[in-house]
Amino acid sequence: MSTEEKSLNFLEQIIEEDLKNGLPQNKLRFRFPPEPNGYLHVGHASAICLNFGLGIDYQAPVNLRFDDTNPAKEEQEYVDAIKKDIEWLGYKWDTECYASDYFQQLYDWAVEFVKKGKAYVDSQSSEEMAKQKGTPTQVGTDSPYRNRSVEENLDLLERMKNGEFPNGTHILRAKIDMSHNNMLMRDPIMYRILHSHHHRTGNDWCIYPLYDWAHGESDYLEQISHSFCTLEFLPHRELYDWFLDQVYDESKVRPKQREFARRNLSHTVVSKRKLLQLVEEKHVTGWDDPRMSTISGMRRRGYPPMAIRNFAKTIGIAKRTNLIDVSLLEFCVREELNKTTHRVMAVLNPVKLVITNYPDGQEEWLEAENNPEEAVMTYRKVPFSKELYIEREDFQEEANKKFFRLTLGTEVRLKNAYIIKGESVVKDAEGNITEIHCTYDTDSRSGSGTEASQRKVKGTIHWVSINHAIEAEVRIYDRLFSHESPDGNKEIDFKEFINPNSLEVITGYVEPSLQSAKNLDQFQFQRLGYFCVDKDSSAEKLVFNKTVGLRDTWAKLESKE
Repeated sequence: MSTEEKSLNFLEQIIEEDLKNGLPQNKLRFRFPPEPNGYLHVGHASAICLNFGLGIDYQAPVNLRFDDTNPAKEEQEYVDAIKKDIEWLGYKWDTECYASDYFQQLYDWAVEFVKKGKAYVDSQSSEEMAKQKGTPTQVGTDSPYRNRSVEENLDLLERMKNGEFPNGTHILRAKIDMSHNNMLMRDPIMYRILHSHHHRTGNDWCIYPLYDWAHGESDYLEQISHSFCTLEFLPHRELYDWFLDQVYDESKVRPKQREFARRNLSHTVVSKRKLLQLVEEKHVTGWDDPRMSTISGMRRRGYPPMAIRNFAKTIGIAKRTNLIDVSLLEFCVREELNKTTHRVMAVLNPVKLVITNYPDGQEEWLEAENNPEEAVMTYRKVPFSKELYIEREDFQEEANKKFFRLTLGTEVRLKNAYIIKGESVVKDAEGNITEIHCTYDTDSRSGSGTEASQRKVKGTIHWVSINHAIEAEVRIYDRLFSHESPDGNKEIDFKEFINPNSLEVITGYVEPSLQSAKNLDQFQFQRLGYFCVDKDSSAEKLVFNKTVGLRDTWAKLESKE
């Protein structure tokens, strides 16, 4: 890696140290090991960027390994969704692996453990086991079954595998030390009976390995050099190494587990269990609801993959858990979309504007730039006519000097079009403005080169031609939770903090160039924010999701509070 050492994070420093100490560069191999029991979320996105990023930096392969050891909670749907998410983020794995690929080898090793007196079948209830396990300050006591004979253990283990016993009657435990300071080392469970159909192995197995037994050995079988996981697995490292000690061959690469801190995101939850709860209780429309912290939700909302990668790079890798403000993620999204999206015009809170001196029935197709950030400028045509929609907020009948939009007697420029002047309004019986009447300066068309076109006025507003406008459903999303740490207080149900105003569905009007927009196409609605086409959209009915505003409005609200 051709980066100065001072700029390396601590995980990269570990890799560099191992290379200096003799680990061949071509033996580097990393892995991303998701459990296929739910959709990936923003925390997983950071882990994906870490592992695959190391693979890119060190030109080393990265395995995608599904830790599919709990068939009661796993589904092929989740496998497919995880693969789609990783590919969407722009990464490619070297080998697609599954813990279930190794079930036979894991079982064969377990048999060897039993033969060497390093594992035994325990027949206690879970309640009895919990009592004999002890506490962090009190040593455990041996199971009454700890000294079963090798023959009896082998017989019971095979019968467990063959499905002769119901769930919960027996388990296989490693025989380590019931007085160990680390409670995870007090004869940990290696296998439990589970009569459940597995999405890959079907009904071939009636026992399934526990995570701690399967994970490290899977790393070893795949010859993973560095197994990076989150900080809660630090106490598990001792057990990870103990299991490896029993099978390690010095001619092979020995995986090294090291831990980094989770980077929690404000105003979100990232627990799969809690995300599933939101889905099942219909607080959201599904795993890909644009308010969810899932990668699929962020994709549907219009977050670009590069923005998520930039976010992961910005927050970096740390040794301590901390809370990252979601505003930083939104900033990365805004920065990326500003460079890549076309600017278009849409009106979301319309009021009718009539240009009284514009000829009846006339229309013009005006030139509008697509994105001023583009290296080579491109343009499109937008239709202009006598009757337009503008934003209701862009007009005030009476306004102070700080209001630089349209008022009676003042001028503004219509974006890409003409300078207009407010003349009068039409109101309904309740006094609500239904029409704004104005006049236009016929020589002031943008880009025409006339003296009038170069006149400076204080405000510019956007618009759409009523005769050409396309009606669209627009979904305005806000943060799903009003509290920055919704699951931070164990005494309060995280759902108490669900923001009741997290979704507003409105009808807006967009320029006709958007008629052919397809799912996930992204745009900047000028002066309003960034939006993308939702999968519910069709040729008959366009549907847009608000991705993010043009600026951070939450920062202002929170500073006031």
